[in-house]
Order: sequence, then structure tokens, then C-alpha cells
Amino acid sequence: MYSKAETSRIRKDFWIAFGQYMKPVPNAQGRRVNWPNYKTGIKDIYFRMKAERGFASVGIEITHADEEFQELIFEQFTQLRKILESCIQEKWDWKLHVENEVGQVISKIEMVKKGVNVMEEKDWPAIISFLKPRIIALDEFWDLVKPGFEDL
Repeated sequence: MYSKAETSRIRKDFWIAFGQYMKPVPNAQGRRVNWPNYKTGIKDIYFRMKAERGFASVGIEITHADEEFQELIFEQFTQLRKILESCIQEKWDWKLHVENEVGQVISKIEMVKKGVNVMEEKDWPAIISFLKPRIIALDEFWDLVKPGFEDL
């Protein structure tokens, strides 16, 4: 077992390593970006990457407090599904109105890789290899569609 401080340090070390690995990679517009803390620039729409015990995930989270408005945003993504799948080259899971780990109702579009553990440094290359192409593809997708979300 790891202490709380040790768990926190290992997670922090992973995200620092991921950030250093991704630092030379420009975004779709050729600019530098803080990949581990990617900013969509649109309130209540986030690109989330997680590295946990047992899985890693990457995806889009819609967190608007008004569930009806959240559903409208989700539907807007649904209309762009073919563009998203063209960019990411795979089918992701689409979940409308699910609870996150703190009990907030969110909607998300994500891909999960099971069987990896951020607490095991030997798994870091597999986690990074999973996250890297997907966050880059999400950025490419976002570069194409973001203007459609700016008036929300």
C-alpha cells in the first residue's frame, strides 16, 4: 500500500513525465500547449485525461449544471460524431448524464484502457502511448469544430 503522500507524489511525477514527453508536440495550430491541462476555451467543456489504478482514460466531459443544457451540448457533439471518429480513428463510449467521482451529473465521450496502473512506473509507457495520440486527435477535432461551440 502507498501512503496518501506517496500516491500523490507518484501521480504528480507521472503527469510531469507526460507533460515533458508532450512538450515538443505542437497543437493543431502549431502552438505550444500544456497537454496535461488542456484548455478547450469553452466553459463547461473539458478534455480529461486520467491515469488511475486499473485504467487510463481520455475524453470530453460536459459539466454544465443545467442537465437540459448539458444534453443540448451533448447533442451538438453527436451531430459532429463522424468528424470526431474521423480524427480519432476509433469509436468511443458516449454517456449522457452519468455521475462522476464527486457525484456531479456530467456527460462524457471517452475511451478507456483497462489493465494499466499509474502507480506502477513500468505501466507509464503504455499509459502515455494510449493518451498521446488520442489527446492530439482531440485537439485536431477541436480545431475544426470549436467555432460551433463559441456562442453557447
